[in-house]
Amino acid sequence: MKLIEALSILSKSSPYAVSTEREQSQDLFAGYKSHIYIKTDIEADFKKALLSAKPNQIIFLCGSSGDGKSEILTQYSKKHKATHDFHLDATHSFNPTQTAIQALDNRFSEFKQSDKPLVVGINVGMLGNYAEEGSEEHGDIKKVVRDYLSRKRSAIPEHYVFLNFEDYPKFTLNAESSASDFADQFLKKLTAQTLENPFYALYDRELKSQGHTQLTTNFALLSRPAVQKSLIDLLLKARLIKDQFLTARALLDFIFQLLAADGYLFDNLFAGSDNELLSRIQSFDPSNLHTRTVDEFVLQHSLGIEHEDFSAFKAKINTLGIFEVTEATSFLRLFYVLNGDDELCNEFVSNIQSEFTNNLVEAYASAWMLHRDFDGSGKMRKALSSFYKETLIAALHRYCNRHAPTLDKDEYLVSELNGYKTSVSLEIKADLSEIQNNALEKISTFNAYLKIDEQSLKPMPISVKLLELLVKIGQGYRPNKHDKNAVLLLDEALEQMLAVANQKDTLFILKGDKRYKVVKEESDYFEVSGMH
Repeated sequence: MKLIEALSILSKSSPYAVSTEREQSQDLFAGYKSHIYIKTDIEADFKKALLSAKPNQIIFLCGSSGDGKSEILTQYSKKHKATHDFHLDATHSFNPTQTAIQALDNRFSEFKQSDKPLVVGINVGMLGNYAEEGSEEHGDIKKVVRDYLSRKRSAIPEHYVFLNFEDYPKFTLNAESSASDFADQFLKKLTAQTLENPFYALYDRELKSQGHTQLTTNFALLSRPAVQKSLIDLLLKARLIKDQFLTARALLDFIFQLLAADGYLFDNLFAGSDNELLSRIQSFDPSNLHTRTVDEFVLQHSLGIEHEDFSAFKAKINTLGIFEVTEATSFLRLFYVLNGDDELCNEFVSNIQSEFTNNLVEAYASAWMLHRDFDGSGKMRKALSSFYKETLIAALHRYCNRHAPTLDKDEYLVSELNGYKTSVSLEIKADLSEIQNNALEKISTFNAYLKIDEQSLKPMPISVKLLELLVKIGQGYRPNKHDKNAVLLLDEALEQMLAVANQKDTLFILKGDKRYKVVKEESDYFEVSGMH
């Protein structure tokens, strides 16, 4: 077997992209598939629920297309079909005259007459459809599904178990770095440099018999820890900035496209394709970056001026089989994926790599972890207060006062009429007790908690996109129509702030260089003083 044939099982167009109950003895790729199989936390919980299931129990394994439901269900249905009933794919029926909803109705009717527990593989969309369209004969099951979708988990009887891939995030954030255990384990298994790895055995055989080919070179690149980390960081970036979810099928096809497409891995990574991950990552192409250091490299390369350290780097990458690189854009992409590879990179390359640092994602990860780990200690209070004062509150102040930029840092514009502006003084700070009492669930957002004069505001969901806007506003940027979704959140926060402002007894009135202070002393008595 050739390496490309073995790798083809990763492609989403491969018949092996979705597991079926084919005979393993007839499966030429069984050894390759089993080698890269990753046992996940949801599989461990599924196995535990399966083995402890009682006859009247239904286990719903929920997820999106490509999550890996069929892989788990196919494996366990073979082992346990004598003791459990399985409905492997609730999006399909078993004959042309029957709908998927009717197939589920039949399965539930059979279950109610059976003495076996039932396992159902289903996507969340189909769960919703069944809750609406399923037979009233199974109103009890429909109610449970509705309660699950409405997050009324306490109302669900214990003989119903829901395991959802969405509750098992593919990414985590920690102090050292971002991580995806699933992607990390898969890449390490696929490229492990041992002949016990059937993929590496094919790579090794082809390298010795044919020398370097584009495929073996790409495989060698993918084997490098720095490249694997760069890929995982890019996938996290796509998750946070592009809201792109990572499924098992999409990841496997992503890696296949990187290895087998017509180009070196680093060019394939930013070339785009019908792979959903590659199409999102394309916009992060480092060759689109323009800084003095990057532009100098591009100019020198176009003029044929070559630094001796760059020549040394090219000699090193020749040992991997990388010869046919002529464009500066390709070298920039190569520098990007090799970031942190001390064996191949020298000072010349590292200087350019330092231009690729993504401060936005790092700032988001830092703020997210501060909210997750906040324990009320003085050190964490200081760090969290810094984020609130310097980023969130500063941006809200500048956005609120965009038509009155001279207002003091604790003053906020309330209204403007006939050239007169009115403002109030507000003490806005982080609501630390709310932060400590509310746990984070997903990495895509975290809730910011503010209070004004001891009145708590509604939580404000902060995403990477909103954080980017907050930072830009703090630097003087004026939001426009392209920032519409993020601006809605800012406007909602300002609305709450103004509701508190309207309760204040002290008001400032400004016109030109004149400034007046109006204080409500009693119900019908106001004291006015002028300040210049």
